[in-house]
Amino acid sequence: MDARRFVRPREVMMKDLIEFVAKSLVDAPDSVEVTEFGDDEASIIKLKVSKDDLGKVIGKKGRTAKAMRTILSAAALKVSKRSTLEIIE
Repeated sequence: MDARRFVRPREVMMKDLIEFVAKSLVDAPDSVEVTEFGDDEASIIKLKVSKDDLGKVIGKKGRTAKAMRTILSAAALKVSKRSTLEIIE
């Protein structure tokens, strides 16, 4: 089997990572929308959840959002890319 078939593009990996974490946190995972903008060097990932779940994604004093950004930065560093997470109301 050719191993290259199973390698996913970097952009999809970052977007999927944030989508997985967000859907795991919220009560309405169907309302989670993740979009990504940028190029090969840097990207901006925008996360939109329902108003009822916004507090769960942000967390107390922003700790959950900070943790998601830390995970995203670590994953992006591994593939030599900069990624930023924006949480949209």
